[in-house]
Amino acid sequence: MAKVCYLCTDQRKAHRLALDVFPNDLRNRFELLEWKHASSILATDFPLQFDDVVHVLRAFRLTRSDFTDPGKNKSDIAKRLDERGFLTRGWTYKQFQTSIRVDETEMASPTHEVDCFKDRVALEIEWNNKDPFFDRDLNNFRLLFDLRAISVGIIITKSQSLVPVIRELGKDTWDKFGRSTTWMDKLLPRIEGGGGGGCPLLAIGITAECIDEAQG
Repeated sequence: MAKVCYLCTDQRKAHRLALDVFPNDLRNRFELLEWKHASSILATDFPLQFDDVVHVLRAFRLTRSDFTDPGKNKSDIAKRLDERGFLTRGWTYKQFQTSIRVDETEMASPTHEVDCFKDRVALEIEWNNKDPFFDRDLNNFRLLFDLRAISVGIIITKSQSLVPVIRELGKDTWDKFGRSTTWMDKLLPRIEGGGGGGCPLLAIGITAECIDEAQG
């Protein structure tokens, strides 16, 4: 069974109730973590976006060939989530045009492009990037939240339950997906350390339960 994480132990009950907004099948297949009640905000204030997240995650599957075929890389997995998932449901790539103004001087300060955006909810897919990309994403969410451009930030990445699966596929495969890339255990300390500022955050880890063994 996948792991459900709660950052604030003194509010464990509240966090458990919040994450219970997700159906059991998704809580069993994905590792879920929230910060500042993100799941409750998403389900209550943005029900259409919440339904989109549930729909896309429920349809998502991995195969072992996703790790071993030469053409299977981050973009292939990402396309399964964004181009054939969120973007078909009205989400878009989004770069915000922000600026800093000091007296009469205005300086452009554009944010990096968000993978998927829909009505104040921003989502990034970090399947197999280098882990400093988490810093970029969290800083971007922090800035956009402070500017009142987004209300919730979501990051989808790999769960630690995939480690033994990938190791079994050989050294070359592990070298490609190894510890210097994006994993939930690289993301969580950054969130706990306040990397996203006040932005409510939902982290979703893709686990070994997502592998469709029948597909090879």
